[in-house]
Amino acid sequence: MADKIATRQAYGEGLVELGKEYENLVVMDADLSGSTKTGMFAKEYPDRFFNMGIAEQNMYGAATGLALSGKIVCASTFAMFASGRAFEIVRNSIGYTGANVKICASHAGITVGEDGASHQTFEDIALMRTVPGMTVVNPSDAVATKKLLRQIVEMEGPCYFRVGRAAVPVFYSESDEITLGKGNLIRDGKDVTIIATGIMVSSAFEAAEKLAAEGIDARVIDIHTIKPIDEEIIIKAAAETGAIVTAEEHGVIGGLGDAVAQVVVKNQPCRMAMVGQQDTFGESGKPDQLLEKYHMTADDIAAAVKKVL
Repeated sequence: MADKIATRQAYGEGLVELGKEYENLVVMDADLSGSTKTGMFAKEYPDRFFNMGIAEQNMYGAATGLALSGKIVCASTFAMFASGRAFEIVRNSIGYTGANVKICASHAGITVGEDGASHQTFEDIALMRTVPGMTVVNPSDAVATKKLLRQIVEMEGPCYFRVGRAAVPVFYSESDEITLGKGNLIRDGKDVTIIATGIMVSSAFEAAEKLAAEGIDARVIDIHTIKPIDEEIIIKAAAETGAIVTAEEHGVIGGLGDAVAQVVVKNQPCRMAMVGQQDTFGESGKPDQLLEKYHMTADDIAAAVKKVL
């Protein structure tokens, strides 16, 4: 985990690679192509890129039309605007019709940092999980981003694809298998399971290493596909370790923690704790300082493990 790359950067690079293979791939942006990194695609394929301006609802409506005409559409803006401002259009135009639109949302979570509370969305996964038929994906690093982006482009139907602003450790290698809808066992363990998503996966692994030094053997699972969630890997973990801690850069209400709890309570009840945004707004600051203040670090995950045990 030496290199650090923002998942939004990998998203931009991935679009360019896919653009060579899929002539019907269209990319749209709401006047944020420098930040979302869709500008890379615009430079290579200007006739297949549309800057829709600061009009997110219109962008997703137009994306639906293009998708229903046979195009694969990746439409990007900040997560706050994709999930919040445009939710009605996402639900009624994309979700209801099952349009082949990939809502590729950048700048999610507390690590948006200096942009502050107005742009730090902790509700987006919760909202998108509620849309019938919507696939929800939250990759953990640059490698996972490119692999999963390819799979959502190749699948038919709507998807919410969440990437971040800040550079994060590159966790996976190119040879690792990362499959849409299947959780990844990162580290095996028998005492407790840490289930993480997005940028919290590397922190979960770090927490497990810290816990190992204290004699606690923690299993670590990456749930990159939050919907449909991999129930099998969660039920197995609950049965074998008897305790689960979830970790996400998202509100604990409606996010990964809730999704895992729904699986556990129906199939294999066990002790649980949730690390994430605890029903609060954020504030402006450096990403690392904010993660520390709002208790979303490796140390906080380790503390939650000890409490649940």
